[in-house]
Amino acid sequence: MECLFCKIVAGKIPAEIIYRKNGVLGFHDILPQAPVHVLLIPEKHIATLNDLTDDDQDLMGALILGAREVAAQFELSENGYRLVINCNEDAGQSVFHVHCHVLGGRSMHWPPG
Repeated sequence: MECLFCKIVAGKIPAEIIYRKNGVLGFHDILPQAPVHVLLIPEKHIATLNDLTDDDQDLMGALILGAREVAAQFELSENGYRLVINCNEDAGQSVFHVHCHVLGGRSMHWPPG
């Protein structure tokens, strides 16, 4: 098990867990890009969005619904928040385990990159 996020799921690397439900784990990003920056990951290892299968539909739905719950937990729902899922290096994916960034607490700009 070499994946950083799999080690967090297994409890081998500490993280400030703030969400765990329906196979999805949420914790604070160690390099936050906004006042609220939470990572949501499936507890199942899936390297990239390209590796998803039809069997992962419920899990990915749980990931997005988890993002909604985290946004509400941090009182971001009314003013807004951003979800980011990067796929592969050119998009900025640095940990190859599907994850969703929940960003909020400040005004976001477009385009993001």
